Amino acid sequence: MYSLLRKALFLTDPETAHGLALEGLRLGHGIGATGLLCGSISQPVTVMGLEFPNPVGMAAGMDKNGDYIDALGSIGFGFVEVGTVTPRPQPGNPKPRIFRLEKANAMINRLGFNNKGVDYLVRQVQKRTFGGILGINIGKNFDTPNEDAANDYMECMEKVYTHADYITINISSPNTTGLRDLQNAKHLGNLLGRLNARRRELADEYHKRVPLVVKVAPDLEDDQITAIAEAVIQNEFDGLIATNTTISRDTVKGMRHAEEQGGLSGAPVKEKANQVLAAFRAALPDAIALIGTGGITDGKDAAEKIRLGADLVQFYTGFVYKGPDLVTDCLKAIQAQSST
Repeated sequence: MYSLLRKALFLTDPETAHGLALEGLRLGHGIGATGLLCGSISQPVTVMGLEFPNPVGMAAGMDKNGDYIDALGSIGFGFVEVGTVTPRPQPGNPKPRIFRLEKANAMINRLGFNNKGVDYLVRQVQKRTFGGILGINIGKNFDTPNEDAANDYMECMEKVYTHADYITINISSPNTTGLRDLQNAKHLGNLLGRLNARRRELADEYHKRVPLVVKVAPDLEDDQITAIAEAVIQNEFDGLIATNTTISRDTVKGMRHAEEQGGLSGAPVKEKANQVLAAFRAALPDAIALIGTGGITDGKDAAEKIRLGADLVQFYTGFVYKGPDLVTDCLKAIQAQSST
């Protein structure tokens, strides 16, 4: 069924198709169709002290403003991550800014954290009825210099703290100038340290300790992985998402749109993302959770990330190409692997 719908959606530009698909999903949820069509597999797992209904989630970027949490949750996801959200609303980069590489099951985007701001997202999150785990992904505004970035992350964290099951610190999008520099040791320790210190204060105030997760790029050298792992451990972060999109084009050379600026996602990023995932599993204690994302287009891809050390998996581009069936496919493959 989704393959037919995808053909129709792919006749429009990617950003229009994105909006149409989400509105269609919301309509389907409103009339109770999504739950009937998709169902779910109960596969509970405890990660970061949280009880996930199952280990398969929707990655940030699909629902930037928290408008579709219940609709996405209705198709079987154990967790939904919304955002990236910034303190102030911002339009993002000029259009067009999303490009399909259909032969590669891939996309390139240079959206640039387009969102309606953290206050809007909080209002939407307060309306949710989704019973799974909700992650909120936060970033900095494009015009905030890196030396002041911690203030933006702090503001977002403070506003979403009581509404999130976990909070992701996005320092790895390639579409906000200079953002990935925050992964460097000179910035990272200070940023994570300040956020953890404020988290302690918020935990005392609200009697709730919300896990903090950092999302990293696949384009990391070994020494960067070591430095990030050390910062995560030292600053008591609970998890790490490996990985965001890549700026490499080695796997899509010669394809239409391959030279567009932005982050490449989908099948071509899988190997690079898996290498980084495995490296972080080796560098981090088991108590620090890993969420594997990047290149999941079928159940085998999800199961492989679990085998490499991920506690949870999530996807976005794979969902664009495969639709809701990908959720069930991943859950079945993970379940089959765990029983062998």
